[in-house]
Amino acid sequence: MLVLGIESSCDETGVALYEMGSDGTGKLLGHALHSQIAMHREYGGVVPELASRDHIRRTVPLLRQALADCGRTLAQVDAIAYTQGPGLAGALLVGAAFAEGLATALGKPTVPLHHLEGHLLSPLLSASPPRFPFVALLVSGGHTQIMRVSGVGQYELLGETLDDAAGEAFDKTAKLLGLGYPGGPALARLAEGGKPGAVVFPRPMLHSGDLDFSFSGLKTAVLTYVRGKELDEQARADVCCGVQDAIVDVLVTKALAAVKKTGMQQLVVAGGVGANRELRQRLNAKAVKARIQVYYPELEFCTDNGAMIALAGALRLAAGAQAKAAGPIAIRPRWPLSELTL
Repeated sequence: MLVLGIESSCDETGVALYEMGSDGTGKLLGHALHSQIAMHREYGGVVPELASRDHIRRTVPLLRQALADCGRTLAQVDAIAYTQGPGLAGALLVGAAFAEGLATALGKPTVPLHHLEGHLLSPLLSASPPRFPFVALLVSGGHTQIMRVSGVGQYELLGETLDDAAGEAFDKTAKLLGLGYPGGPALARLAEGGKPGAVVFPRPMLHSGDLDFSFSGLKTAVLTYVRGKELDEQARADVCCGVQDAIVDVLVTKALAAVKKTGMQQLVVAGGVGANRELRQRLNAKAVKARIQVYYPELEFCTDNGAMIALAGALRLAAGAQAKAAGPIAIRPRWPLSELTL
């Protein structure tokens, strides 16, 4: 079974081909990705209209590249998976319309997918993947959630952010400091030169007794600290270090609490923030002491990509989900992961 995956929910256009064997083992045959970071950097953030237009320009060339790289043809594709939501409405429409149109032309079925399910399952692309069940810390863009993942389509929400997500806290702090776009990676790079403990920020809900998060207060604390100050490069690095330390402290504490609460031995960290070096180092150190195994996607699969969509589509079909007949187009810009079933 050969599944074509298409991702276009925000500012990355991704196309990939994933093959699932009759024995249940799968393989990523190839993938192609284009990031719009350079285009949006001029505006300090994603411009939805520009994102949609760029997806239109990139999808066909990326599809041709992915097919050529793995030596396959469109005639060999068995199903087309694509991101139905959540995301930017215009961007989602590009991927959905292209996928449904191509499927209609080829006479193939489609598998509309939840974007965050792709992130949740992305560590399964690794050479040493986790096994079901596991706890997942999902830190992607505007989402910070802890899930119990019992299988494909079997997700239980254990905790989530009540306001700003971790990624938003990174990006908004970076904007306050004038670090440009994308803010999270820029803040992390500057934090490497900061002095630990030089600036200490609050850890919202660290001792709340539940698995929920809140990062809006951290953003306010940073705003209060920098207002009226002339910060040199070292001072800005110290602020970045303090912010990163606060965010990572909360994420690590809550994730390990979830593992302990569920009695599981595996923790998956997925989403763009999962690429943060400090988060990985701190989690790995704590995991050794707690005798649990932590899994991450490969760095190239932490941000949005077509490979995770092709994988999720193949896994759903292998688990017995029904593909739909090609044709009708429906997107879901807002789509709670808790509504997802097999």
